[in-house]
Amino acid sequence: MDTAPAIELSGLRKTFGSAVAVDGIDLEIADGEFFSMLGPSGSGKTTVLRMIAGFERPTAGRVRLGGTDVTDAAPFQRDVSTVFQDYALFPHLSVRQNVEYGLAVRRVGRAERRELAEGALAGVRMTGFGDRKPGQLSGGQRQRVALARALVVRPKVLLLDEPLGALDLKLRQQMQVELKQLQRDAGITFVFVTHDQEEALTMSDRIAVFEHGHLAQVGTAAEIYERPQTEFVAGFVGTSTVLTGPAAVALLGRPGTFVVRPERVRLARTESEPTGSAIAGTIAEVVYLGATTRYLVDLEAGPRITASEANTEATAATAAQRRGERVLVSIRAGDVVALENP
Repeated sequence: MDTAPAIELSGLRKTFGSAVAVDGIDLEIADGEFFSMLGPSGSGKTTVLRMIAGFERPTAGRVRLGGTDVTDAAPFQRDVSTVFQDYALFPHLSVRQNVEYGLAVRRVGRAERRELAEGALAGVRMTGFGDRKPGQLSGGQRQRVALARALVVRPKVLLLDEPLGALDLKLRQQMQVELKQLQRDAGITFVFVTHDQEEALTMSDRIAVFEHGHLAQVGTAAEIYERPQTEFVAGFVGTSTVLTGPAAVALLGRPGTFVVRPERVRLARTESEPTGSAIAGTIAEVVYLGATTRYLVDLEAGPRITASEANTEATAATAAQRRGERVLVSIRAGDVVALENP
């Protein structure tokens, strides 16, 4: 017998007055999956999360958790926990008391509460911090406490609403790895809302890309990045160039609309005339990114194309010297994705 999805959304729609925030979402999230909802501000991802949690009621459609219809159930009647961007810790309570709070609401005995809370803090590497107040912690430590508080009640689903948004870049990258490891250890379903494509690609088993209240594409990180189905997905998840018209024919030998990632574009240092499928262009801008350099090349046959090269030899100074250089641009046919309905 097949296990019911951890989350099943059917025809989900939400309006605020005349504004449509979410329009016809059908989605299944498997038990134990790390699933990310990715999209720009206003795309509907947080509204969907709030409908799963019960904080918003759908205008239409159904929400099922583990096969049970919870569309009309209150938040406390759903076996989910939520971690918010601001962590929502009680400033007057100690770290341990914050973690114990959900257990106290469930009338768990004091001794068991303390034991479970200490175990949860150990699980997020916060042993020994139980007596401190949230105001005495760093941003990363407060996030760990919020995670411990959410996980200690052993929910079937953990909802995370941009929980890394307030952290600096280095800590955010560290927490991305730790969150994925924590999810594996806990073995529960994580639903992660973010507008940061790197976060989604780093942690997710699957990703749903939202656009104006609709699902633009659902797939694994590799599928979303390597085989985007729409121009919006190609542009939002990473950097890409859309090729069409004469440029597509010159580079690829056939008409159509294609997406190419910058690391798939090859630049040749030569002053000779282009032959075969290579076409001429001029490096208009150079963006040095440390490990890589991004080149914006104006093609003679059409648009500006973005190319990226690893800096195995180049430095910021040598990369910058290439501005204005005439180059030959080529792309292998297998390195582009054709858009059927651009």
